[in-house]
Amino acid sequence: MSSSTVTPILVSTLTCPDCGHRATESMPVNACVFFYDCTECGALLRPRPGDCCVFCSYGTVPCPPVQQQASCCQGH
Repeated sequence: MSSSTVTPILVSTLTCPDCGHRATESMPVNACVFFYDCTECGALLRPRPGDCCVFCSYGTVPCPPVQQQASCCQGH
């Protein structure tokens, strides 16, 4: 069996919950993105309760630490 080391996907498409606009963005490997401004309607996206970042809440791919089942930015 292999270890749980996974090469993370570093690009995710965010979907604005207000207007439905989709934007593909690069994710940092060592930081959470707590805020994101929708480039279409200007809505300020914030993580949903229980999520560590906007990629985990609104993205097609969760953030790299979550992908790797590592400790994320919660509590920082």
